[in-house]
Amino acid sequence: MSNYSQLEHNHGQGQGAVATVLCCNCGVPMDGSQGLVMCYDCIKLNVDITEGIPREANVSFCRNCERFLQPPQQWVRAQLESRELLAICLKKLKGLNKVRLVDASFIWTEPHSRRIRVKLTVQGEAMANTIVQQTFEVEYVVIAMQCPDCAKSYTANTWRATVQIRQKVPHKRTFLYLEQLILKHNAHVDTVSIQEAKDGLDFFYSQKNHAAKMLDFLSAVAPIKAKKSEELVSMDIHSGSSSYKFSFSVEIVPICRDDLVVLPKKLAHSMGNIPRLVLCSKISNSVQFLDPNTLQIADMSAPVYWRSPFPSLVDATQLVEFIVLDVEPTGDVRGKHVLADITVSRASDLGVNDNSFYVRSHLGGILHPGDSCMGYYLSNSNFNSDLWETLDTANTPEVVLVKKHYARKSRASKNRKWKLKRMAKEHNDIVANDDSRQARQEQERAERDYELFLQELEEDEELRQTINLYKSGDSQPQKPKDEDDMDDEDEDAPEIGIDELLDELDDLALEDHPMDG
Repeated sequence: MSNYSQLEHNHGQGQGAVATVLCCNCGVPMDGSQGLVMCYDCIKLNVDITEGIPREANVSFCRNCERFLQPPQQWVRAQLESRELLAICLKKLKGLNKVRLVDASFIWTEPHSRRIRVKLTVQGEAMANTIVQQTFEVEYVVIAMQCPDCAKSYTANTWRATVQIRQKVPHKRTFLYLEQLILKHNAHVDTVSIQEAKDGLDFFYSQKNHAAKMLDFLSAVAPIKAKKSEELVSMDIHSGSSSYKFSFSVEIVPICRDDLVVLPKKLAHSMGNIPRLVLCSKISNSVQFLDPNTLQIADMSAPVYWRSPFPSLVDATQLVEFIVLDVEPTGDVRGKHVLADITVSRASDLGVNDNSFYVRSHLGGILHPGDSCMGYYLSNSNFNSDLWETLDTANTPEVVLVKKHYARKSRASKNRKWKLKRMAKEHNDIVANDDSRQARQEQERAERDYELFLQELEEDEELRQTINLYKSGDSQPQKPKDEDDMDDEDEDAPEIGIDELLDELDDLALEDHPMDG
């Protein structure tokens, strides 16, 4: 039996043990065979084995890259109350090697309080042949500073590789979705800085392999083509060494979801003889097309597109609102698409004329008489497209329906119980001043694109599964509704359930509360 267990045993025996010695402090009889002059309780009260271990310490935290300093010079990423952060805290304690660590755990503190509290349990030798166990707390103050990598990012000529992503379309929906994919998979962790350009984003890296890693990620989630170039920065003629800057130019296919596309004749034939006038139904590392008349689906890979690129006929910014008058399902079903003959009328024509359109659509499963939907109005339209002129325009539909439309009030966007995380980007647009007309237009367009992206997430459950949604945290007690508010409320507008949201404190404690006071 160890000395520590023997002390516990003798203390528990009480009067049953052979009393040969009295404790010098409290006078309790105890076994004198161990050579002790003080009982176990008095040893615990009078001897501090943690003497020399500080009760306060500091840990360094970089607010830009959100990493902690692991002595001596390594910066590591660690979440609050994680094993990695606990290891950093323990290494900061001087004198901990003089005792035996039994247990260590965090004590909860506010994530933005810049305080980390750790509860430690240690064992040590209090006297000769006497081991005691004690528990104490250590409080760490998080010191905000800047790591060397981030310090270099604010000086010129520090990056060694850049990935320039571009897509020539009149909206930012693709980049908003790509931003969420990057955040979900933490693909931006090695970036030195991120700059927002006119038609895309620029990612800067300190090493070439980091840029190559981002390039591999982009090719896995989007249909792209990439071009590499390099620039000589300096050369040492004595050692023969050279320094280069590498640039990866990435272009995303200029076709987005819900775009109406006219396929080239040979391409349509090679894709299962799909009709040439199709809708873009999905974008991944390939482009998926849907024929709304037959529900036929075909995929086109990025290399196939870039061999003979072509633009979309019309994009989602040109959608027109229609009112559904009648729906007659045909019985054909493929996945979530239901084929139906639908009678619609333009919303702008209601009360003006009786023009209606009889179209076949894939939205028969979600549209009902009285609903609103968005579509492309092709009747009497002129398109600057050579592919459109090669079609038999006499047999092309007058209207192509794209999606169901939900009328939302302006207050609906303010009362969302969820939100998205955003990347910190530096604006690279050159304008005269913040009050200029161009700056205001750019701001309004960005806000409009972001709101449409949020609405698209609410309407498409499959799209939500690929990104992270977080609780808003701005929940306020709901005010009682009067009858007018009840009439204006959109009961059929889709909402995101609370079970689909992540807890911000658990997942984003460091990123949303960077402990910067």
